[in-house]
Amino acid sequence: MSVRGVLLAAFVAGLGLSITLAETALALLTLHWLWQLRDPAARAAACWPLWPPVVAFGVVTMLSALLSGHALVSLESSKGLLLVAGLYVLADALREPSAAGRFLGGLAFAATVAALVGLLQVGLCPDRDVPVAWPRWLYHRCDRAHGFFSIYMTLAGVLSLVLLATLPRLLLAGQRLLAGPWLVMLGGLIMTYTRGAWIGFAAGVLTVAGAVSRGRWLLPAGLLLLAGAALLAPPELRHRFLSMTDPEEAGIRERVYMWRSGFAMWRERPLLGVGPGGIRREYPRYALPEAFKKRTGHVHNTPLQILVERGVLGLAAWLWIWVAFFRHAIGLLRRLPEEARGARALVTGSLAAIVGFLVGGLSEYNFGDSEVAMVAWAVMALPWAVEAREG
Repeated sequence: MSVRGVLLAAFVAGLGLSITLAETALALLTLHWLWQLRDPAARAAACWPLWPPVVAFGVVTMLSALLSGHALVSLESSKGLLLVAGLYVLADALREPSAAGRFLGGLAFAATVAALVGLLQVGLCPDRDVPVAWPRWLYHRCDRAHGFFSIYMTLAGVLSLVLLATLPRLLLAGQRLLAGPWLVMLGGLIMTYTRGAWIGFAAGVLTVAGAVSRGRWLLPAGLLLLAGAALLAPPELRHRFLSMTDPEEAGIRERVYMWRSGFAMWRERPLLGVGPGGIRREYPRYALPEAFKKRTGHVHNTPLQILVERGVLGLAAWLWIWVAFFRHAIGLLRRLPEEARGARALVTGSLAAIVGFLVGGLSEYNFGDSEVAMVAWAVMALPWAVEAREG
């Protein structure tokens, strides 16, 4: 196996198991890619997906940081921009659908292990009056599945992306071996109790239903079946499901308070915002008296977070990224013949995963969650793997 192959394997494993491994592997993959670009032939063949909106978002982020009044802190908070390297590294490495399929298979395996650990956490979680058993990381906050990650929302975001990216391969490409791992991942997602990720997952499933002909009606029926099962679930899970539309539920009410405070912050600096990381610094001055949280680093809504920290210009550039992605991927999907099931499954899965990511981000700042964002950028590269073979 080549050096790049080893690093890709480490990156895929890290996406499900260890942020340190994933970020280290991504950094080395990026250096390897940049080293290759010293060759004129490699530069000519290089793939640069979505570079205009990505550059625009980067430029606005830098301007916002430099003009925030806290330049050094804001620049340090902008380091998440570097994760976009995952899009370019994988677009360069996955130059054909078969390579993209192997990447998805490895990602599904890593996510399945994380989901299985999360299920064990919840299943083995001791009562509150029982001392925490060894290993402590397994039983820490074990009332909600979080796998190897520090918090359940991260596991939920990763599992939602992987579930949606691989669902079309079950329906279109006949990847029956994925069925077992897919159900384990679904169980893990459910046991995170993360409602925003559930809603994002449902939106992604409906996206797949709108893009496929085979098994189309099974997908909404499956969602209805899951909803029905939730009504018969244990009390805590049933409550999480039924309270999703209750404006008086504590979590929803607190989010509304955060959103109101966020808009108040934005109105003071509408063009470029308070700077990356600025919400953590400014929020205490805008927290509503009735809010429980008086300090926070995010407002539980990705578009609003971008608007507050990077202003109207930042939000416009950020939205441009997704509009350009959907335009490109949908156009490619329309060009692909029906018999190209494997290629269509890759593109459809990428589209569905990003729909789920964006919908889930309406109640969480998942774009700022490094583990989730790395998976999102990686999955976005799949249409370019298909296009490389098409070209």
